[in-house]
Amino acid sequence: MKKEPQWPSTKARVVLAALRRNGWRIKRQTGSHRILAKSGWPDYVFAYHDRRELGPGALKLLGEKTGLRPRDL
Repeated sequence: MKKEPQWPSTKARVVLAALRRNGWRIKRQTGSHRILAKSGWPDYVFAYHDRRELGPGALKLLGEKTGLRPRDL
């Protein structure tokens, strides 16, 4: 079984773009808080400014809740 590659530090706008490519849509937005929705998944609050750098730990948690994988970035 292949091991999943490590999460790279990535800007929030790149992560949001990857989520949108994977079928997530912005349900509503208040400031930098975006509520994302995807059929078959619970809503996810994406609360990062676009220029914010997300580290590997934050991305791993985000991936567990959204199905995003390192290769999706």
